[in-house]
Amino acid sequence: MAEPDSVNEAKEKKKKLWKAVFAISGIMITLVIYGLLQEKIMRVPYGLKKEYFKHSLFLVFCNRLTTSAVSAAALLASKKVLDPVAPVYKYCLISVTNILTTTCQYEALKYVSFPVQTLAKCAKMIPVMVWGTLIMQKKYRGFDYLVAFLVTLGCSVFILFPAGDDISPYNKGRENTVWGVSLMVGYLGFDGFTSTFQDKLFKGYNMEIHNQIFYTTICSSILSFTGLILQGHLLPAVDFVSRHRDCLFDIALLSTVATASQFFISYTIRTFGALTFAAIMTTRQLVSIMLSCIWFSHPLSWEQCIGSVIVFGSLYAKTLLKKRSENPQAAQELPPDEEAQPLKGNP
Repeated sequence: MAEPDSVNEAKEKKKKLWKAVFAISGIMITLVIYGLLQEKIMRVPYGLKKEYFKHSLFLVFCNRLTTSAVSAAALLASKKVLDPVAPVYKYCLISVTNILTTTCQYEALKYVSFPVQTLAKCAKMIPVMVWGTLIMQKKYRGFDYLVAFLVTLGCSVFILFPAGDDISPYNKGRENTVWGVSLMVGYLGFDGFTSTFQDKLFKGYNMEIHNQIFYTTICSSILSFTGLILQGHLLPAVDFVSRHRDCLFDIALLSTVATASQFFISYTIRTFGALTFAAIMTTRQLVSIMLSCIWFSHPLSWEQCIGSVIVFGSLYAKTLLKKRSENPQAAQELPPDEEAQPLKGNP
């Protein structure tokens, strides 16, 4: 009997290993490509005339439209409820802050480099804790505040001590302008509010994940489309991608990997839990920064290297200590990353 048991155990381990390879490779590939494409679309000129794509809301519209179409197909294929579970206005409230979050994220790339933006995203636990305390009356441990402080310190060092020759293509001056940092602050604030508010709004509704994604993203599609029309940016954006087919391909690929990442995120959290997902996401952010520095030739000062070590060291320590504590409640006190919220459709 011992031999069959050992064989079955070996099969289970091998099966779990392949599941882990599938989850990790899926998240790493889709989100690293997503990050590089963001920077390419917003910071690299297209065509012989070196024209820049400036319509960030058009990217939001394409991303949300693709995700809503895929989620609707998934609901129909699985024969699950397509009707809204929560009042539609609640989905719209989430969509508004989600659009503001993503728009700030894309606009910030005009003024700060992708490594600065990616590292700054690590500080999102600060607004999440603030909004969680104000809206949900949550209480956090002293260790959470310590990690939040260290991450903020590391991000501040990274932003305040840039390499002198990293130039923004939009303002023709040094990176990390006040406007760029302000957009990142807006991104962090709106993102923290979105995560907390959606947790409050949808608590109590027995909602299938694709139902959440579909109604939130369809609301975001309608709102972003309306914004494009009111701002007069829809036709210029369409004209730009019609003249620059490589930009159209980049946007289509961006929307595809953004949608695909939602599946891998949901699968990873469901199969391995939030702590494993947090470790994968921290690694993904580190890899994205390294690839961006290599691909787009972003120089890093030694102060920025120290800031990166402080940030990622704190995040890895947080994940490791929570895993050792084996306390499920503690593991869920803070969301590991925005991608831990598949409902948002915003990698």
